[in-house]
Amino acid sequence: MITKRLALLGMLFLLLFVSACGSAATQAPATEPPAVPDSYYPAATEAPAATEAPAQSFALPTSASPSNTQPNTKNPSGNQPYDMFFENYGVNPSIDTEDDNLSTFALDVDTGSYTIMRNYLNDGNLPPADSVRVEEYVNFFEQGYDNPPAHQAFGISVDGGPSPFTETERYDMIRVGIQGYQVPDEERKDAALTFVIDISGSMDMDNRLGLVKRSLEVLVEQLHRDDTVSIVVYGSDARVVLEPTRGSAKGRILDAIYGLRTEGATNAEAGLRLGYQMAMEGLMPGGINRVILCSDGVANVGQTEADAILSEVRGYVEEGVTLATFGFGMDNYNDTLMEQLADNGDGFYAYIDDMDEARRLFVDELTGTLQTIAMNAKVQVEFNPEIVKRYRLVGFENRAVADDQFRDNKVDAGEIGAGHTVTALYEVKLYPEARGRIATVYLRWEDPDTRTVTEISQDFDTGQMAYDFREANRYFQRAVVVAEFAEILKQSYWAQDSSLDRVLHEAERISELLYRDEVMQEFVDLVRQARRLQ
Repeated sequence: MITKRLALLGMLFLLLFVSACGSAATQAPATEPPAVPDSYYPAATEAPAATEAPAQSFALPTSASPSNTQPNTKNPSGNQPYDMFFENYGVNPSIDTEDDNLSTFALDVDTGSYTIMRNYLNDGNLPPADSVRVEEYVNFFEQGYDNPPAHQAFGISVDGGPSPFTETERYDMIRVGIQGYQVPDEERKDAALTFVIDISGSMDMDNRLGLVKRSLEVLVEQLHRDDTVSIVVYGSDARVVLEPTRGSAKGRILDAIYGLRTEGATNAEAGLRLGYQMAMEGLMPGGINRVILCSDGVANVGQTEADAILSEVRGYVEEGVTLATFGFGMDNYNDTLMEQLADNGDGFYAYIDDMDEARRLFVDELTGTLQTIAMNAKVQVEFNPEIVKRYRLVGFENRAVADDQFRDNKVDAGEIGAGHTVTALYEVKLYPEARGRIATVYLRWEDPDTRTVTEISQDFDTGQMAYDFREANRYFQRAVVVAEFAEILKQSYWAQDSSLDRVLHEAERISELLYRDEVMQEFVDLVRQARRLQ
């Protein structure tokens, strides 16, 4: 009897094995090229879905129940991959100018996506595709734009040339650059800063709360004597650890920062609510009023629906208090919440992965980090249908603005700090032998002090295009190569025929043109690491 049962079990396992093999054999081969999604080819009679502004409603992931993670399993270094929270905003389509010759988006100076990638690669992992926002890779780098005229807050720069990454037919790349005016540090407005610091148990690491302390020390050392600092912390609940204190009392501020210890769960809602209350109590009329959130972004106590937190943030913007979010740490890090908080708080988002990044933000670019020079900044590019057959905006998927809302002053858009630049790249297909105006770039923004709305424009002509990519502006060349790197990591349909080998070849060549640029050399090293991991 036992022998018969063993025989039956053996037959059952054999059948299961054969069935599994047959199922595997019917699967499509891994090398089959992906089908082009319908969203890449919008109907001629309707606006492409990818250009619609993304919905702001989403559930806030918690450390206990990640709702939008993309763990990475490639890990040659032996370091553990991470569970991180990212939002997939899709990829912009290529649009025929006969269907729609206007491209409109809100300006964005966030850089968090790039430094998150850097941290992944330095730990021996490829970044998740959903973590890649191409425009943040491009805007991490210096662009070499001229400063605007003395009487003007912004300058528009446009250049272009052939893409080195398209072979079957020629495509050109156009770089649209916005340069804000520089405000000397001695002319910076006095600032009332409210640090809202996450001290929950998840922050108990040297690259989290430890790095927060060291980063804020760098910031505090740059403060003017008439600036003020308040500190709110939150774990399971929130409390004030430093009432508004003048920047001249740096020792007292630093003692409060270095006295912080981790505790409890993560009640982000309570921390932000108390932080904004403190900001209102210490409001500095005519000055800079900013809440600075330092966190890994995970919330698991109190109100964990993002809409509730975001609605509170939006309310304080009208009172003149803006928000900057600085992310720290890996594993259970919530990139989505940090980016959306900054967006709704009329501020910006950065991810601090090391002290070099902290010094870049809080020493090299401190005035731009703190002082906003433009609110609700939007760009609209009008392509000439007689010259341009089709175009694609590279990145900015979650910054889309409806074309008819460009001159609607009630529509919330982007904010720009003093001296900051914003760059957008377009891939365009021109008609053969076409000559004349390619596009007109319009920039519209609101002065944060006077609330005056200004609009300027700049034409771009075929005669201004470089004939050879290698003869184009070296900063333009770098922007195109960085964007291609990002699109490959994003697994974009538009980069499916590209390779990191080609990106590396171009990056190494450009690094020789920018031979004193340490950030460029670091980029080359990152491409090498990604190529090795891939």
